[in-house]
Amino acid sequence: MIIFTSICTNYAHKARTLAESVKKNIPDAKFLVCLTEREVPESMNSPYFDEVILSKDMWEGNFNRYIYKHAIVEASTSVKGHFFKYIIEHYPEEDKFIYLDPDCYVYSDFVELRELLNTRPIILCPHLLQPGNIDMELSSTAHGVYNLGFLAVNRSEEAVKFINWWADRLYLFCYDDILRGIFTDQKWIDLAPCFFDVEVFKHRGYDFATWSLLDCGMTKENGEYFVKGDPLRFIHFSGYGATIEKCMNDWLPEGEHPFRELYREYSKLHEKNNEDNVSKTPWSYSRYYSDEDIDDALRVEYRSNNDVMFSIEDPFALSNKEMKRLLTSNINKSNYQKVVESFKRDGFKSTFLKIVNHLK
Repeated sequence: MIIFTSICTNYAHKARTLAESVKKNIPDAKFLVCLTEREVPESMNSPYFDEVILSKDMWEGNFNRYIYKHAIVEASTSVKGHFFKYIIEHYPEEDKFIYLDPDCYVYSDFVELRELLNTRPIILCPHLLQPGNIDMELSSTAHGVYNLGFLAVNRSEEAVKFINWWADRLYLFCYDDILRGIFTDQKWIDLAPCFFDVEVFKHRGYDFATWSLLDCGMTKENGEYFVKGDPLRFIHFSGYGATIEKCMNDWLPEGEHPFRELYREYSKLHEKNNEDNVSKTPWSYSRYYSDEDIDDALRVEYRSNNDVMFSIEDPFALSNKEMKRLLTSNINKSNYQKVVESFKRDGFKSTFLKIVNHLK
């Protein structure tokens, strides 16, 4: 079984904390890190990481052209589909593949999930398992019904079809752009149960998170934790810090509570793993090679202009001034043909051509 996470270096402390919990509770699992940086820094050395793989090293095609259009918030989610493809191909001895966000923490072995993956190709966890929290219901309609802090697939034809579809969509549409109906890699998955054989996993002990707190029914019995009778497997500490603390105040009863205890324990580990201030590490793809900071507004313009995007082999070799000049100039070349030829050079499948044709 492979468990992986996807980060930029500023989340290394969260990945360290997650990996330690995986090795403690699921010792037979390999833990991999997909790192979206130009190089692997020394801060990524950890006894709990079995392997750190740079996104550019597993990518099909021109990675610099691809990643330039993403801000850091989008970057580590945009590569997840391709990383699933990579590990399925490069680890032929494995048949179970699980993604966890770096701000997760594992409390016990994934007993039920292991069993499910013997027969079910794709497993998703919904954000919500009960009605009543209207704020979170509205949030789910905007950000996605299923939480992509967790995703599990097995080695099967159906899972591969799903991963290929998802990776294709992320290649062109993995942005934090809710007004267009897109929220990074997550919103696409609302469609997955319509297209593929998906198991909607409703075990309350998996992907327990901030949005689960209202009327959560968490208990502690003989040193073990349960959520309305389901054994706790992992918590997703999404919104760590002010957001979680506000939700605890708003949604948990006053006084001591099992989740408050677990949050305090997680906080100690989280801060210990950040003693080297790795969370302050600048993102290497936030700058041109000249060390000039990239104007994020230009990233947005760039990804909307296929003429420019597919005419530049390496946008990081430019500057904001040069990029702005290219974006504002009138390029009278065949947009569609340039995109098609770029896809062919980059080795992508014909499914992309249908998407690009839609953009003409």
